[in-house]
Amino acid sequence: MSDTNPNSDKTTADLDLIQRIIPHRYPFLLVDRVRDISGSESAVGIKNVTFNEPHFQGHFPAAPIMPGVLIVEAMAQTAAVMVGVALELEGKGALVYFMSVEKAKFRRKVVPGDVLEMHVTTLRGGGKVWKFNGRATVDGQLACEAEFTAMIDVPK
Repeated sequence: MSDTNPNSDKTTADLDLIQRIIPHRYPFLLVDRVRDISGSESAVGIKNVTFNEPHFQGHFPAAPIMPGVLIVEAMAQTAAVMVGVALELEGKGALVYFMSVEKAKFRRKVVPGDVLEMHVTTLRGGGKVWKFNGRATVDGQLACEAEFTAMIDVPK
């Protein structure tokens, strides 16, 4: 995309950088690391799923499963970090708002102990409104896929 900074050589984002780009914090920060960042085109987010997460108390106590909506949220957070790195938004207070989620399908349970990989690619970018394709996998198996649109708001 033309908005990508050609001088940016960052291909990974650790937890510190993630928290300087997106405002999410425990218990709603759903990405631990982002790797393979290719400008604003694609990236892979990593989420280590643990039993200590609060949603497992009620979803479901005897058979904990990560809620599908949180998997989609993790993909969106990965996309926001990717764009934040590409556009150098660290520390600028950018907020990202869902506008739509389409074609969401859930193919595999995600449970404590899994390492969830969120593969996101940009379908349309630039300006305030971006559209992404996301695929979440565990051990190479598809767990979730969706297209989502978000607005990125950077305070002046």
